[in-house]
Formats: sequence, C-alpha cells, structure tokens
Amino acid sequence: MSPRTRTIMSARLPLNIFEWGDPAAPPLILQHGGRDHARSWDAVAAAFADDHRVIVPDLRGHGDSGWANDGHYVLMDMVADFDIVIRALDLPPCAIVGHSLGGNIVTRFAGLYPERVTRLVNVEGLGDAPAVVAQQRERDPVEQWRNWLDRRPEALARTPRRYPDLATLAARMEKVDHRLAPGQAEHLARHAARDNPDGTVSVKHDPALSLLSVFDISDATKRRLWEKISCPVLLIYGAQSWASDPVADGRAAHFQDARLEMFENAGHWVHHDRRDDFIAVVRDFLES
Repeated sequence: MSPRTRTIMSARLPLNIFEWGDPAAPPLILQHGGRDHARSWDAVAAAFADDHRVIVPDLRGHGDSGWANDGHYVLMDMVADFDIVIRALDLPPCAIVGHSLGGNIVTRFAGLYPERVTRLVNVEGLGDAPAVVAQQRERDPVEQWRNWLDRRPEALARTPRRYPDLATLAARMEKVDHRLAPGQAEHLARHAARDNPDGTVSVKHDPALSLLSVFDISDATKRRLWEKISCPVLLIYGAQSWASDPVADGRAAHFQDARLEMFENAGHWVHHDRRDDFIAVVRDFLES
C-alpha cells in the first residue's frame, strides 16, 4: 500500500503530507521527531489505515518538506505549521500521536486547542526533565545567547552528510538503534535519503536543525499548556531510553488525565523497538 501525497503551504514554506486509508474515515495524525521523517511511521500508519484516515506530515526542514531559508528553526513555528495543516485539511477533532520533538509539538497544540484533540499519545516528547530545566535556569541567559550566536555560523555552513550508498546509511541507523528488526533500517534509510549526482546519498533533513533556536516558551508556560489538555493522554516511554520517567520526575502530574506505559526492551524509538506491542497499546487506547 502506497500513501497519497500533497503539499500544504505554511508561512511560504511547503509542507509535505502523506495520507493513508479512506479519506472519509476518522482522522489519526502521526507526527515524527527531530531529524526524522514521516515515512518512519509507515508500519504504524498501515496498521491503522483500515479504519482511519492516517495523516503523516513532514516537519519543516525534514523529509520532503521545505527548509527554512535562514536555517532558523523555532519550535513554536512548527506548532504553527501543525495548526495550519489541520486547518487546511479541515479536520474534525481527532486523535494525535507524536514522537520526541513531534510529541512536544502536538502536546503544545493540544494545550492551545484542547477542543480539537480527542486522544493524545506522546512518545518521549515532553522535552527536558525538571532536573535539566533547573540546571538551564541557573545559566546566565546572556551567555546562552552568546553560545547560540557563536555556534550559529557553523550550523548554517554545514552540508548534508554523504554516505556511499543506502546500505551504509542503514548500517549507521542500526548502530544508533540496535533493536531495529531485520529490514527496518533499510526501509528507514530508503525514505530518509535523497540521491546525489555522484552516486552517494544524503539524509533529507536540514543540517541546521542541529541548533534549534533559543527562542521558546518558558517551562511554566509549557506546564500550563499541559494542564489545559482535556482529552485522555497516553505517555509512552522506553525503559532503556535516556529520557526521564515523567511519572517519577513529576511531569505527568500536570495533565488532567494521563497514564504512563513503560515498554521494556525499548529505547527512545519505542514505535520501532516494540512495534507490534506499540500498535496494540495505541489501538486499545484509541478505542477505549
């Protein structure tokens, strides 16, 4: 099964959208994480396509969407993109799943527009743990700005890394996530890469994404958005991930109705590492 594609303009930037399933079926949106791409959701999208219109956007600077001309990526701009996608597609209130950076984006959206989200699945996408936020708060903001400005020229000068072939890129992905099933890395690499004239391949995302903007909402505002989400929330984490447990660190308590599902034998990419179990848990949550 191949997805349909379309382009939606957001702030003069083309956003690529993949769609699976019957256009008349209830919508389900899947949002990928940072330096990833929409086709990383293929297995999950296919599992839900029989009874959902599955909508999978490429974030700005990722996949087949456009890059910011100035290489400046602000998280709230991505929230605005997400809002524009939903408005352009004229979607009714629906269920949303987001991973990592994508989880952060869709969770902010759900706090801004709680009436437009019926179920929210956040896969390791709440941002920094409270301990990290506390450390950042102690840093001199002037020095933070200087550090960002000093690093910016290098980030803008970067070009996409070249790999000899798809097999090399797939091997790199397997090294990053050794839990990938056979063939999974090849599929991810195939959709993550574009061909170069010299026969090499490069990943599609903008290298400038390595330095997200220092412009962002405060941690207090972020918590306020979590508190305003009115739909049930499923927080999914991998037991072997670097991410902090949101129940243990207190972040889950800011939601009106949230529960945690911790997956053993899974890292940051739970939807890859425990794919079938992930799909089963999400399906049960959406149908409950």
